[in-house]
Parts: sequence; structure tokens; C-alpha cells
Amino acid sequence: MIDKIKQPFPPNNSTDLTSLRQWLRQLFHKLAYKEGDFVLSSGQRSSYYINGKQVTLHPQGALAIGRLLLSMLPVDTQAVAGLTLGADPIVTAVSIISALENRPIPALIIRKEPKGHGTMAYIEGPTLAAGAKVVVLEDVVTTGKSAMKAVEHLKNAGYQVEQVIALVDRQQGGAQLYQSVGLKFQAVFNIEDIRQYE
Repeated sequence: MIDKIKQPFPPNNSTDLTSLRQWLRQLFHKLAYKEGDFVLSSGQRSSYYINGKQVTLHPQGALAIGRLLLSMLPVDTQAVAGLTLGADPIVTAVSIISALENRPIPALIIRKEPKGHGTMAYIEGPTLAAGAKVVVLEDVVTTGKSAMKAVEHLKNAGYQVEQVIALVDRQQGGAQLYQSVGLKFQAVFNIEDIRQYE
């Protein structure tokens, strides 16, 4: 419930990334983090679950995410991309904030299956020049395999992908997978940041 959030949202024009991060951490803990018996998309069982969409589709959550992730992007980033459905609101938020900051960065959405008609494409969004530098965004990383699908499709399209940025790292192998294939990896939070919020 949105009324669980006690800490006020920083002003909309705030450039105080520390305050935005603290507020977003609260939002993940209060709205997205649940304890119980869950089966994850990786097939693993878990005693907790993080429903990132409770935060990425929250109005102020999306605004905070857009500002924080934009600040983490390399200066030469030419697009942000991610696998549907989890990354859709994230890449959109970053793209909108980038336009407001006069640093316009397009968003790309990667389908799990190719489009069944027309161009039969995996990638939706503006067509970029060959070799364009794209950063892959993800809500919650467990094994890292979801974001790797996006990386593979982007590379097959001729784009350069050197980095994955996630909102939450469950610390269950994703970082190691990215490192093993030469990708840089950053996360706004690790799982203990979310669990231990008071």
C-alpha cells in the first residue's frame, strides 16, 4: 500500500541523489519485499520475493529510478535497453528523465520472442547506428540470465553492450555471470540493503 511510505519524497527537481536513494530503498522494503515460499523465474525456490514492479510502476518510484540510473550511466551511453516486462518501466523512466536533463537517451525494449508479424524483430524502439553503446537495465538480478538475453539480442543487432545496471542484486550469481563474459555490473541496492531497512 502506498500509504505505508512515511518518509517524504524529495522535491521533484531534487538533484540530491543520496536522498532519492534512501527514499527508493524505503519503497522497495515497504512495497516490493515479501517473505514466504516463492518460486523465482530462474526456477529456484526462495524464502523471499522482490516484486520490482511495485516500485518501478509507482509514480515517484519511477522518477527516483530515472534520476538515479541516469546518474550511473557512462557519458557515452547512446541508449538504454532491457528485457520485457520487468525493464519496460525502467528504461522508459530513464529515457524521460534524460530528455528533461537535456541528455536525451532512447529506450529499447527487448522481446522474449520475436515479433510474430511485420519485421519479426526482437528489439522495439528507435534504430541506432551500428556499434551504438547500449546499457542494459534490469529490476532484480538473481542468476543474471534474463539480462543476458537482452545483451545477446543487442549484440546480434550490431550494438555494443559493456554494462548491466540493476535496481536490486539478490547476490545469487548474476554478478559473477556478467563478470565471466566481460560485462561491468552495478546495482543500486543489494538484497541486504532492502532486508535491513528500518
